Amino acid sequence: MAAPIIEDSIEIDASPEAVWSVVSDLKRMGEWSPQCKKMIVFGGDVKQGARTLNVNRRGPLVWPTSAKVVAFEPNREIAFRITENHTVWSYRIEPTATGSRVTEQRAAAGGKTTAVSSFLVDKVFGGNDSFEDELRAGIRETLGKVKHAAESA
Repeated sequence: MAAPIIEDSIEIDASPEAVWSVVSDLKRMGEWSPQCKKMIVFGGDVKQGARTLNVNRRGPLVWPTSAKVVAFEPNREIAFRITENHTVWSYRIEPTATGSRVTEQRAAAGGKTTAVSSFLVDKVFGGNDSFEDELRAGIRETLGKVKHAAESA
């Protein structure tokens, strides 16, 4: 069973607008994420309902996924649902006294993914616990890169 929620937050010394410009540019996801190496946005603009093709990599393994943007609130939240495993990845931005707090989250409704995804995580990715530990570390890495990009803008 997948963890229903995996998330982490980071404080960023930049406005919500500056952070939004980083996290909402899904075409640049490969710069931030250690696993998602590329997101191709169909139709040009990232917006509610936009669809993406994603290229993921873990060591020598490379696999595609697709997603649909399911939340799009400028300067507040962007979320996309992965078609293949039904998880939702989101970035929530909250203003703080010194800038912004960004929370990245992977949600698996009811702790469930698809049967195919569960099988692959178990047989190819070394089991759910180690895979989710890797996802947690990846979220921390991604947030650090988002922080650097937003504070450097």
